[in-house]
Amino acid sequence: MTRRITIDPITRLEGHGKIEILLDDRGDVDRAYFQVPDFRGFEKFCEGRAAEEMPTLTQKICGVCPTAHHTASSKTLDALFQVEPPPAAKKIRELIYNAFVFEDHLLHFFILAGPDLLVGPVAPRASRNIFGIVNKLGIDTSKRMISMRRRVREIITMLAGSALYPVCGLPGGVSRPVTAQEREHIRAVAADAVEFAQFSLALFDDIVKNNRVYAKLLASEVFVLKTYYMGLVDDHGRLNFYDGRVRVVDPSGKIFAQFSAAQYLDHLEERAEPWTYQKFLYLKRVGWKGFVDGPESGIYRVGPLARLNAADRMATPLAQAAYENMYEALGGKPAHNTMAYHWARLVEVLYAAERMKELAEDTDLTDPAVRILPVQAPTEGMGVCEAPRGTLFHHYITNDQGIMQKANLLVGTQNSAAAIALSVEKAAKALIRAGRASEGKLNIVEMAFRAYDPCLACATH
Repeated sequence: MTRRITIDPITRLEGHGKIEILLDDRGDVDRAYFQVPDFRGFEKFCEGRAAEEMPTLTQKICGVCPTAHHTASSKTLDALFQVEPPPAAKKIRELIYNAFVFEDHLLHFFILAGPDLLVGPVAPRASRNIFGIVNKLGIDTSKRMISMRRRVREIITMLAGSALYPVCGLPGGVSRPVTAQEREHIRAVAADAVEFAQFSLALFDDIVKNNRVYAKLLASEVFVLKTYYMGLVDDHGRLNFYDGRVRVVDPSGKIFAQFSAAQYLDHLEERAEPWTYQKFLYLKRVGWKGFVDGPESGIYRVGPLARLNAADRMATPLAQAAYENMYEALGGKPAHNTMAYHWARLVEVLYAAERMKELAEDTDLTDPAVRILPVQAPTEGMGVCEAPRGTLFHHYITNDQGIMQKANLLVGTQNSAAAIALSVEKAAKALIRAGRASEGKLNIVEMAFRAYDPCLACATH
């Protein structure tokens, strides 16, 4: 009897990884390891470089998350140089950022998770890919999705200088203002984005939520982890991707902590394990208790479901209605089933589209005052934003000439890393018995990590 099952490489995610499943004498799962074999070293690359290079340097960590790193880095430079960007600059940054979250979430739903959700978790392997998606949704819907993502990415190109790697973020603001003509174009695209987000949620209802296999997974205890949750909230306790205070709620939904980016070291701690290059974060006040969930464990989660669990409500009306509908269907808040991440992600798509529309309709967006030049000598700064995969912290220490002495990056996937490992092991133990594991069951084991939309390049920076 085989004593080991290896899934290598794991698929449909950013980065490289594998799952090692070790079996006992009966062929049942003894342990399962979610392993990340990459080592990137970006924190060391930053040392000795000018701080102003960080928004364009740190974003090269990843080809999926560059706008997240560019934004977190720009905000960190604001703190480092002690300068507050003008209102128009903040709105431009937030507009770029919501456009990024919108198209990135759609990438995951339709292309990375789509083969599981839209084609089926145990569908033949040959159909669990982009061709299977096109076959399921039809040419017209597939073209519409691709076109919508392209049009929103063109907004990022217009405002940030590049669809992939922005070049607009500066300490104290952004590199250029928005013209009135550009604002009108963005308004039109944003209106269509809202409509497409609503279409995507309706598609989820029709194909995914009503799918017997997915509904079973959504109700299964196999994918339930009762953890702490973390996300940014504004002054009214509403979800915000760009700015706010970091809120942590416990497994019952009660607020456990709320803090600014500058206080993150008081609340979060990193640890390493010998079987992966990915570090694991946990809550300092609770402590590390191993790969277990519950209120006595310091493991917490970030990302779409975690953000919705942490926030009191959404900040836009259509997203609020979708949020209420989701929690009503899931039996209340907080929701603990990992498969609900996919649903929460689409609620966030709708919020991102509505927020784009709000910002595009704001006449202050075209104010030409988009930067305040720094005059203070730099020493230390921290910044935070909500990457699609979860809360992202940047922390820089420089000399008085602004040359980097140290960089500390805590990325979204790293925040959820312990929960991802636990999710994979729990699924493997439930699905694999007597050494038998069908290809479909192994794919469902992969779905345990895929729901988080992890970025392993970022997580092993």
